[in-house]
Formats: sequence, structure tokens, C-alpha cells
Amino acid sequence: MRLVNILALTQAKLVNEPFVNSFENIVFDAKKIKRGDLFIAFVEEDIEDAILNGAYGVVFDKPTQISDSEIAWIKVQNIEEAIKKLLRFRLIEKKINIYQCDEVTIRLAQQIVTQNNLVVLDSNVKDIFLSLWGIEADTTILFTPSLTDETLFTDVKLLPSDTTNHIEIKEKTLFETSFIYDNKFYERQLLSPFFIPYLEKLLSLFTSLDINFRLKKFNPIKHFEAVFINKNLQIKDFGSTDKVVIFESDKKLISSQIDFLKNNASWANIIYLIDIKDEDEVLNSLKNTDFHFALVFGYDKYILNEQQKYTQQVLF
Repeated sequence: MRLVNILALTQAKLVNEPFVNSFENIVFDAKKIKRGDLFIAFVEEDIEDAILNGAYGVVFDKPTQISDSEIAWIKVQNIEEAIKKLLRFRLIEKKINIYQCDEVTIRLAQQIVTQNNLVVLDSNVKDIFLSLWGIEADTTILFTPSLTDETLFTDVKLLPSDTTNHIEIKEKTLFETSFIYDNKFYERQLLSPFFIPYLEKLLSLFTSLDINFRLKKFNPIKHFEAVFINKNLQIKDFGSTDKVVIFESDKKLISSQIDFLKNNASWANIIYLIDIKDEDEVLNSLKNTDFHFALVFGYDKYILNEQQKYTQQVLF
């Protein structure tokens, strides 16, 4: 990539007059620098190693001592913003298909996609840059604004609203589903029926784009996550007790999850711990309230592990 293009795209300042005018690759790890690369200096202490390994330029955003006047020293206001601008231009050049969705769909896509022409994003800017800089044309990107900065992208599409790929549920519990899809039977998948509408929309997209996938061996997706416990709040094997704590981190899902529980477990004692800011209050409610299901917002299952550690410390 040409130096003049990098300066224009990032609105950076070239603080010296180097002998180089282009770079082979953009690299973040000083140990992986090769002769001709441009080094992105997230860590100032790595600059010296990058130069020794052959860097032709350094991008930095903190006061830095120029140690080699022959290479390009590129000062930006903010490194993360600079690489976003570089990546945005790169993706426009590649003509990538970009779809915005919700976090549940992202987690499902990560589990079922089986080919490289779909990239599912859920990481930081640095990792996203590394995964997308060498992306092939006609690749599809799936992202959600709650995990990935949407300003990285232009011409963003939404998932199709019409679901053409229907899943026929044959048996279900609150946390497992047996279903038929495309004339194949998938027995007792560790996937709550709550997620089936999300999965149907995702499969419609994959079918329309001819993206391969597999529907088996689902794992918990960090939403509506069921943890079976005993009366002492100790975590037990899946399905082994009649007390279940359901953890949810996205408040936008709470209302629909409450409706789901009311409609599918009308026989059960259900408690909702939604707007409790004190962890001890959550734990006390779980310990002192009779329930079959407890829907907890804003915490994860590790509060149960911490409670168990505390109990062991008290006992011993």
C-alpha cells in the first residue's frame, strides 16, 4: 500500500521525509515484521524490534522518539480510529457483502457455519483488522453493533425478514429441541426453542447465499443460559435437578424470555431477578426463594462459582 494513500485515508501527519513510499503489509506484531512492512505501534516499546526486523514505517499516536529517519514515521490522533479508516476503504475495494444482525444470531452463526466465505465478527478492532485485511472478494460478513463498531462498514444490509426455511419442532423442553429441517431429524439438540426463530432467519440467509452449515452439537450461546443447581446453589449436571437459574446479559431479550417462560412453563414456580444491582441480594433470593426457574439479568453463572468458593472457605 502506498504511503500517500495511508496518509490520506487516516488523515495522519508524516513527521519526517523518508526514503520509502510504499509498504508490503500492515503488521501489528513486531516479531512478525518482515522487510518492507508497516508496523502499527500499539505498544511503543515494540517499535525498536519492528525496525530491527525491517519495518519500512511506523504508525503511532503517542510521543515517540524517531530513531531511523529513512523509514516513514506516521503520527495519527488515535491508532484504532486510523486502522478503522484503512479497513473501511479496503472492504469497499473488495465489494464485501455485509449483514447486520443481533447477538443471538451471531452466536448461532459461529456454531453452525462450516466455510470460510462467511466471517462472523465479535472481537476487538485489532483482531477484526487481522481477520479482514486479506479477505477475498464476495465474502459475507455478519456483525452486530453491540459487539463490533458499525462505522467500519458501508452499504450494510439487514437479514431477510421473510423466513423461507422453516424448522419443524417435534419435541421440546425449555432448553432442548428435537426438530426436522430439510428432511433431516436432529434429536435433542442443546438449543432452546426460544432460539428457533433466530435460527430460521439465519438459515434463510445461508440458503440464499449458498453458505454451508451443520446443525448439531450446539453449545450454550451466553444468552438464556440454563444452569442446574441444588438448594445450596451448587452447579450440577444438565437436567439433573429441578432448580434452574437462567442467565441473560441482554435486557432487550428479557421481555420475550419472560413471555416464553410463561407460555411454556405455566406449571412452574418462576422468579425474575431483573433489576437487582447487588450480587449478594441475587444470591440470597436464589437461596431463600422456592422456584423451579429463576431468570437473572445482568449476571452470569460465575456468581454461583464464587458463592461455592465462599461456602467452602467458611466450612474449612
